[in-house]
Amino acid sequence: TLTSPNETTPFQIARMGRDYWRRTDPARARLLIRPGRSILLGSILLGSILLGVTALRPMLATKGDHVPPGDGWSHEIKWDGMRVLVEVSGGTARLFSRNGADASASYPELLPIASVVPDCVLDAEVVAFADGRPSFGVLQQRMHVSRADVAARLAEQVPVTLMVFDVLSLRGREVLGERLTERRERLAGLDINDDRWQTPPAYDDGAVLLAATAAQGLEGVVSKARDSVYTPGARSRRWLKFAHRGTGSYVIGGWRPEIGTSSRLGAVLVGEPVDGGLRYRGRVGSGLAGRAGERLLGLLRPLERAACPFSDEVPAIDAAGTHWVEPVLVIEVAAQGLSTGERLRQPSYQGLRSDLSPEDLA
Repeated sequence: TLTSPNETTPFQIARMGRDYWRRTDPARARLLIRPGRSILLGSILLGSILLGVTALRPMLATKGDHVPPGDGWSHEIKWDGMRVLVEVSGGTARLFSRNGADASASYPELLPIASVVPDCVLDAEVVAFADGRPSFGVLQQRMHVSRADVAARLAEQVPVTLMVFDVLSLRGREVLGERLTERRERLAGLDINDDRWQTPPAYDDGAVLLAATAAQGLEGVVSKARDSVYTPGARSRRWLKFAHRGTGSYVIGGWRPEIGTSSRLGAVLVGEPVDGGLRYRGRVGSGLAGRAGERLLGLLRPLERAACPFSDEVPAIDAAGTHWVEPVLVIEVAAQGLSTGERLRQPSYQGLRSDLSPEDLA
C-alpha cells in the first residue's frame, strides 16, 4: 500500500489510479507500472488518466546553489508569472493554477489555443510584460478577475502571453514517463508560436544564460536534467531553479492598522512554513498603500482569530496591535535577503498569490 505521513496529493492520486486500473484494466496497469519505473510514478500516471488534469499538480524545481554544467542538462528562462496546466479537449481549453483552481475565466485571450493544438495537457506560465520584461506586478491586474466583461476588457488593456515549456499528454496518450528531451520534441512538433502563446527555447550553456538573464533584468534560470521524467506535484532535484531577484512567497499570519487609523492596512506579519510550524519572518509595510492594501485588508478581516499562528515568538514591538489571522493567504514579497535574526530586510509587498497555498511552500 502506498502511504504518506502527510497524505499528499500525488500519493492520493497514485493509490486511486493503481487500485482502479488494476481492477478494470490489468493490462494497462502492467504497461504503466513496469520494471524500470517506480511504482509511485506509474500509479500517478494511472491516477492522472482516471481523474483528469484537475488531479494533476505541476512538477516543481528545487532551489539550486550552482548551475549544473554538461550535456546532461538543459536550461530555460525562469518567467516571473503564474504557473498553469492547460487542458485542451474537444476543441475547448481550460487553465488550472498550481493549486488546481480553474483560472480560465481570467485569461479569455488564451483559450483559442484549443483551435491550434490537438487534445493535450500542457505545462506553461502566464506572463504579463512591462517595458519588454515580465512583470508579476502587472500580472496582478489579471489574476483575480472572474467577471467575463472585466476579463475581456483587461485582455485588451493588459494582455498576457502563455509560455509553454512541457507536454504531459498528447492526443489521449500520457507522456509523463518520457524523458524531457522526448517531451520537448513532441512539444516542438505542435508549433506553439503566436502573439498569445509561445514555446520558449531551451539552451545548452546554463552559465551563459544565467549571466544573460541577469543583464536583461529577467527573473532567472531553470535547469532540467535531459533524462528527467515528469513527476506531478513533486519538488525534484532533477529540476533546479536560480533566481536573480530577492523575491519569495510568504504566508500572512497577522496584520496591523496604519498608525492613527483602524481602517487602513499598515503592515502584514509574514512567515515561512517549516517543519514544526510557521516561522516568523517579519513585517511587510511597503507596497500596501492604496487599492492594494484595501483589497488585501478585505480578505484578511474575515480570517481573524485570537491566537498567534506563528510557531516561534514574535517580538513584542511587532506583536503590539496586531490582528492575528488564519495562515491561509500567500503573498509575494521582494526583499534584500534575511538579516542575522532571519528577518526579511527591506521587504515590500508585490502581490497576492491566489495560485499558491501554504502547503505549496512547505
